[in-house]
Amino acid sequence: MPIRASDLLTLTREGLYCPLGGFHVDPTWPVERALITHGHADHARSGHRHVLATPETLRIMAVRYGADFCEHRQEAPLGEPIRIGEVTVRFAPAGHVLGSAQIAIEREGARVVVSGDYKRAPDPTCLPFEVVPCDVFITEATFGLPVFTHPDTRGEVRKLLDSVRLFPERAHIVGAYALGKAQRVMALLREEGWDRPIHLHGAMEKLTALYKEEGVPLGETPKVVAAERKDLHGAIVICPPSSIQDLWSRKFPDPVTCFASGWMRVRARARQKGVELPMVISDHSDWPDLCRTIRDTGAEEVWVTHGQEDALVHWCGTQGIRAKPLHLLGYGDDGEAEPASTEPGPETEALA
Repeated sequence: MPIRASDLLTLTREGLYCPLGGFHVDPTWPVERALITHGHADHARSGHRHVLATPETLRIMAVRYGADFCEHRQEAPLGEPIRIGEVTVRFAPAGHVLGSAQIAIEREGARVVVSGDYKRAPDPTCLPFEVVPCDVFITEATFGLPVFTHPDTRGEVRKLLDSVRLFPERAHIVGAYALGKAQRVMALLREEGWDRPIHLHGAMEKLTALYKEEGVPLGETPKVVAAERKDLHGAIVICPPSSIQDLWSRKFPDPVTCFASGWMRVRARARQKGVELPMVISDHSDWPDLCRTIRDTGAEEVWVTHGQEDALVHWCGTQGIRAKPLHLLGYGDDGEAEPASTEPGPETEALA
């Protein structure tokens, strides 16, 4: 009897589960064996007994949760087949953040790919997305509406640099998620010629140091010293999104509030957050790239894990591709996704 997708993956309370391998993918509760796509807290949680992930993701989890975030860990080199139970798994680049991966699960010629979060746009801080042909493709849909077409990221960074030149007496405070988005903004600033220090909120230090250790060139990134904030005229400062509106940011000279997020495409969101300079920079695929990726995989069936599920499911139907929403709970706190229920599960981090 041919292998079916439901033989390779099924849905449990903890999330996606492979019964033939005895493991979960990005589970929302502690489990015996977890395969992790990337280090954002809505996908990578502590408390699992065994964790399999890329070397970079394991390092990120150790920085975020401590060295004892699990009992046993195993590195998954990209592209290398790993036998688990009755299936073979392979990790492939997802282009989302440092160490992010898709996970292909195979048996007897049948292949399901769990993409995690991914993007197709260039990013100097991580490997580009790799198309993995498959029978079933499991995709996110954070920006799964036709209205979301992300602009050129470098153009958004140039908007920031133009503002710095226009207002040299003001500090520019950029809200960006601590893992991935912040480092991407730094790297893009360097590529656009900004050679001055990029000042960091303390919450950015450890992960930025990890990126540097992994060979990502981010330049000089000093931590902001409280007593020096008033003197940072013309500086670029990167901080958690929640900090752009609190007392911490008000100590800088006439600060320009900036926010790097795909949600800045929605002007009402920028106004609600009091953002003076919105920067539409996303680490997720926009609508055209979601559709392109589904086509590129050649998948006959698509499962949509979280985000704007219904719109993408409808689009698949118009293309003759079977599709269904999974309505998974617990995802969406990586700084861009909509607030999602985390019950049951650990407390989530602040949304960006």
